[in-house]
Amino acid sequence: MPTAPSSAASAPRTEARPVEAGERLELIDALRGFALFGILISNVQMWFSGRVFLSREQFEASIANASLVDTITRYAFEVLVSGKFITLFAFLFGLGFAVQLGRAEARGGGFVPLYSRRLTVLLVVGVLHLFLLWYGDILSSYALMGFCLLLLRRRSERTLLIIAAVLVLVWPLLMNLLWRLPQLLADSPEAGAAVMAAAREKTSAIHARMLTAITGGSWWDVTKTSAGFYRDEFFTMMLAGLLTCLGRFALGLWAGRRGIFQDVPSHLGFFRRLLGWGLVAAVVGSVPGVVVTVLMQKKVLTPETMPVWLPLVLAPLRNLAQVGLAGVYLAGITLLFQRATWQRALGLLAPAGRMALTNYLSQTVISLLIFYGYGLGQVGKQGPFACVVICVGVFCVQVLWSHLWLSRFRFGPVEWAWRSLTYGKTQPMRRAASDNTPPAPATA
Repeated sequence: MPTAPSSAASAPRTEARPVEAGERLELIDALRGFALFGILISNVQMWFSGRVFLSREQFEASIANASLVDTITRYAFEVLVSGKFITLFAFLFGLGFAVQLGRAEARGGGFVPLYSRRLTVLLVVGVLHLFLLWYGDILSSYALMGFCLLLLRRRSERTLLIIAAVLVLVWPLLMNLLWRLPQLLADSPEAGAAVMAAAREKTSAIHARMLTAITGGSWWDVTKTSAGFYRDEFFTMMLAGLLTCLGRFALGLWAGRRGIFQDVPSHLGFFRRLLGWGLVAAVVGSVPGVVVTVLMQKKVLTPETMPVWLPLVLAPLRNLAQVGLAGVYLAGITLLFQRATWQRALGLLAPAGRMALTNYLSQTVISLLIFYGYGLGQVGKQGPFACVVICVGVFCVQVLWSHLWLSRFRFGPVEWAWRSLTYGKTQPMRRAASDNTPPAPATA
């Protein structure tokens, strides 16, 4: 959602202003559009479809009755999608921060007050999204961690990498340890098992209430029940993920500091190495989780018999896989973007990325109307493959809508409101003639 670099030579050095159309990096917009598509798939598969709220018996029955294509889709989702696109999206947020910081420093204007206003507006939008539409909002988390990112803007590149490694790989292990502390401190293994069983029972009751609400409740019923779910369970989950999110931001800030995306041809070796090492990290981090998933589905392992140490080991490995595969996607698209044919194809995603905030919020509205009871009521009625097909259809419409909208206007509608509130004055909405200049083609 943060914007790309500029060469704003014609603007006064101390004037704060939005990024013009000709100042953007199409590659970053395309990457953001790609990440937005993956986030849609992830949110639909896990949350809007109601899958996460199924009881243990319901989930096991859905697996037992699943078709081959649904089974393949489910495994592909776990390996290729889950956690990977939100990692990429967070990286791009940090990258956008670095680019905006560079633009402000080049102009000699103040950055912190302007960016603080930007984050404050984003926080308000996120809170409204969270409590009026969907508890899974990431905008409020991004805004809060964006303020923390301001504190990192002067840190060295080495320090940023250390912070990122600690927050992405070590922090999840500590959080899992804290969550299991009651079990570990119990007087006996049996007492520890009872503590965890009580926690699972409480979670099951909360999930059952949510499933009932989203299946047949009105908007108000869902809103009230979601508020309780957020308070009792989801808030803790989001709180645990905040620092991991900041670690991903730090990686983006590091890349922006290095100017990697501002001068891709000079860093092709870096992207090739990222492609290779990212794939290694993805495989090393994913394989243990897949093995455990298979063992649990075959009931060789159960939540009751799982060793205490296993989730502690899997947590950092899962994050390693997420960062690794996000790096593969990042490097692969960047390398392909250096060829004119691929640039034209992948560039189709750029308008959706330029309207990321509008499209993210509209994905929520569309998904609610498709799946929840006050819409078409498809909760629990669509398998994994059908959910992917729905997401492809929705995103194709969003891409087309983004192209049509940006052919007439400079910003997406929510982006326009965001910028106008940030800068304290109404921004020009219609495109000027100079905005129609196409970007320079990539070399083959």
